[in-house]
Amino acid sequence: MVSTRWTHSITTVYNIGYHIIWCPKYRRKVLVDAVEEVLKLLLYKKAYEIGVSIEEMQIMPDHVHLFVKAPPTASPHWIVQQLKGYTSHELRVQFPSLKTRLPTLWTRSYYIESCGHISEDTVRKYIEEQKKK
Repeated sequence: MVSTRWTHSITTVYNIGYHIIWCPKYRRKVLVDAVEEVLKLLLYKKAYEIGVSIEEMQIMPDHVHLFVKAPPTASPHWIVQQLKGYTSHELRVQFPSLKTRLPTLWTRSYYIESCGHISEDTVRKYIEEQKKK
């Protein structure tokens, strides 16, 4: 039986997960339709580039929920910085209307919580249920 709970590197075995939430500036409901679809693609692309795995994602009109698995060398702040910075730049290039509605796409703040094995299923279920509310 193969377990996907742990990730192995040359010197490390780890299971590090983070629940991350952030919002557009002024909590504007701009993450809809084409913006939502492009944002999902951009997040997967950047996560792959930085060596982070997005396990669950839910894009709400006014906020983003992610459950990511990361190597121990990637700090939580750096992960958020990379994802928010890249997506802000790319979305504002592809959707110029975002520039007129918001001075910056994302707020400076975010929520992050580390998740161990016990709470992982709970976080996954919570994120999956977001659209049903």
